[in-house]
Amino acid sequence: MNKIMKEFPPKKQNQVTLENWRTHPYSSWSFSNVRELIPTSEIQNDPSKVWELGTGQNQNELVTDKELTDLSVDSVVVLHKGNIVFETYQNNMDQNRKHILFSVSKSILGLLCGILEKDNLLDTSALVSKYIPEIKGTAYKDASIRDCLDMQVGVYFDEDYLATSGPIISYRYAANWNPTPDSERHLGLRSFLQTLKERDGDHGHKFHYVSPNTDLLGWVIERVSDDQYSNVISEKLWKPLGAEQSGYITVDRFGAPRSAGGKCFTTRDLARVGMMIYQNGSGHSQQIVPESWIEDIFNNGNNSAWDLGDMAPDFPNKNVAYRSKWYSHKGSNPMIHGIGIHGQYLFVDRVREISISWFSSDNDPLSKERLPKVLSVVNRIRDNLT
Repeated sequence: MNKIMKEFPPKKQNQVTLENWRTHPYSSWSFSNVRELIPTSEIQNDPSKVWELGTGQNQNELVTDKELTDLSVDSVVVLHKGNIVFETYQNNMDQNRKHILFSVSKSILGLLCGILEKDNLLDTSALVSKYIPEIKGTAYKDASIRDCLDMQVGVYFDEDYLATSGPIISYRYAANWNPTPDSERHLGLRSFLQTLKERDGDHGHKFHYVSPNTDLLGWVIERVSDDQYSNVISEKLWKPLGAEQSGYITVDRFGAPRSAGGKCFTTRDLARVGMMIYQNGSGHSQQIVPESWIEDIFNNGNNSAWDLGDMAPDFPNKNVAYRSKWYSHKGSNPMIHGIGIHGQYLFVDRVREISISWFSSDNDPLSKERLPKVLSVVNRIRDNLT
């Protein structure tokens, strides 16, 4: 029996800390209790304007108990045409708990950029340095917003989640995600971004997955909105969406948001995001994300850049591109999705009107075996729902 954080006070071997929170079995508790470990900023909803979900026939056969166990699933919600047709909670999760999205957070930011462009606050073709002159001495000095959105920035950064040294460790210190030695406590996310000076190729050439690109866009969003990132999400996305619960995002010691990976939502509310997408950006009786932005995510993206990139081998023999922080599967059976380490996903099928939010606490950050298994389950769900 899992005794993590079950006794008060917990025994040392059952205590979750910043040292162990991303490892199993501690993650089965920590991923839905992030704000007890790391400072956060609230993403307010409007409780008086909740986008109600219908309840269809619960199709328990969509995901087997063995699959839930083997894939370390914490929760799954499947929406079909506005109805919950499958919902399960495991480990420490329940309907009201907010689970960390990790890099599905990037996909949420991508939607927000579309809203801000519609509002004439953001020009995605402009250089990042137009908005953040502080990065003119870095590898980002001539990168565009679009380069950052599509992960085509030629900045040197090795996103090795198992590394024990190098820039990614300083990145975790800056984000407040690891215990930080005194020598690193001066560093926050914004100052860390200004240390990334080394180039690794041309911008706009190939897909190169670098999480700090998204934190930089979070800084841009705050600059153009003259407001805290969490407030911008709340006013532009979360309240219009009709989210049932508030969300939150982790922040560094100086209040900068971990835009690339720190958002925490309920499983149902993340599924609502997918439902809004399969309705072409509309939801709760209003257009939230421009329909043209949703169309662009599904239909555009540089396949050649993707094929040259570091994640193409993970999707063999598939017509995939990456657009505005979303993975886009093209062809006769189109789908987009966000992916987060340790098994976080949001899948959207516009044709069948399906949204699948999926949270896990897998010990392996990027298991090469997990994604094909998850995609197999997801495609089976899609085939069974018409």
